[in-house]
Amino acid sequence: MDQNDVLKLENQLCFSIYAASRAITKVYRPFLERLGITYPQYLVMLVLWEKDKITLKDLCKKLYLDSGTLTPLLKRLETMDMVKRVRSSEDERVLCVSITDKGRNMKQEAIKIPECILGSLNTDVRALANLKNEVDQLLIDINE
Repeated sequence: MDQNDVLKLENQLCFSIYAASRAITKVYRPFLERLGITYPQYLVMLVLWEKDKITLKDLCKKLYLDSGTLTPLLKRLETMDMVKRVRSSEDERVLCVSITDKGRNMKQEAIKIPECILGSLNTDVRALANLKNEVDQLLIDINE
């Protein structure tokens, strides 16, 4: 690559990933609006649909977000009666996040979203799976 090309926007991996992330989030928006949640809130709910209860620290790790970013999301989800935040009785410094019945029931409405998203994308499912694996490996490599 020519030295003059190194700073061209179209040659930046970070920009391609950023733009693709924004485009995919936009595809999710109409489906999530029906549920009354945002994409970041959806990510939190995905974790809680797998595991009813998790510490804030573990949730931050799982979502690659810091507590300053997650706290307002969790407060909003708590206001919506989707999650409950409780300090651990064993250690007051530990905040536990658990799913409520309302949050658990939302899973039935959300179960169709992945299939709808796949239907909205003009890409082969196998190609998407391969891309996901490559991006997952990139995340691992960056965070080591």
